[in-house]
Amino acid sequence: MKNMKIKTYNETIDLGDGRQITLETGKLAKQAHGSVVVQMGKAMLLCTVVSNYEAGNVDFLPLTVDYREKFAAAGRYPGGFFKREARPSDGEVLTMRLVDRVLRPLFPKDYHSEVQVMIQLMSHDEDVMPDALAGLAASAAIQLSDFPFECPISEARVARIDGKFIINPSRAQLEKSDIDMMVGASYDSVMMVEGEMDECSEEEMADAIKFAHESIKVQIEAQVRLAEAVGKKKLENMKQVLKMKNLPKNTRCYL
Repeated sequence: MKNMKIKTYNETIDLGDGRQITLETGKLAKQAHGSVVVQMGKAMLLCTVVSNYEAGNVDFLPLTVDYREKFAAAGRYPGGFFKREARPSDGEVLTMRLVDRVLRPLFPKDYHSEVQVMIQLMSHDEDVMPDALAGLAASAAIQLSDFPFECPISEARVARIDGKFIINPSRAQLEKSDIDMMVGASYDSVMMVEGEMDECSEEEMADAIKFAHESIKVQIEAQVRLAEAVGKKKLENMKQVLKMKNLPKNTRCYL
């Protein structure tokens, strides 16, 4: 049997200090509506998104965001009495909420189809905090899907060490910083800010948000280039959905 050639698409995001983030699609999870691998250093995140084209009998968006950091990502396994991983940790739950908070308002108000965003840490790097990449991974995967979404977004962590701002710092750098802030934004609007700081003025906080937003703009541009390279276009009308999924004509779709 001849080996099938897998065509992949890649985009690189330059953080401006020698570090890079790469986006790759086309190799893993090809049956998902959208999938992307985000890599920074040795840390790798796989994000897949799937939506049901037939809406349920609900009046809300049943969006599920799941983020997991398995022991296997670091080549380990759970110790102690329980030799398996069960419910997510508090840190994983908080990361899910950070991603959900930015994604949810960007779906159409009348889109009531179930949506699942699954983010998994595949490889661990001691110098990279993967939760800062979760929002980027989720948005990039959605841009490669065909269900409706208003615009690409991203999230970034900003820290300040000796008066200098750093995007997506390492754990060691974060311990020395006096600002730890997560910012979620689209290209033209800041949508979410969460974090902590030591005696920070209003002007300094605004500067930190602006610094994070400039980095987010670069990440969004990379997502747009990746989607254009893949050629994945959002479905424009219900006829395309019905034809592609072979659904009955009375199926309620929100596109």
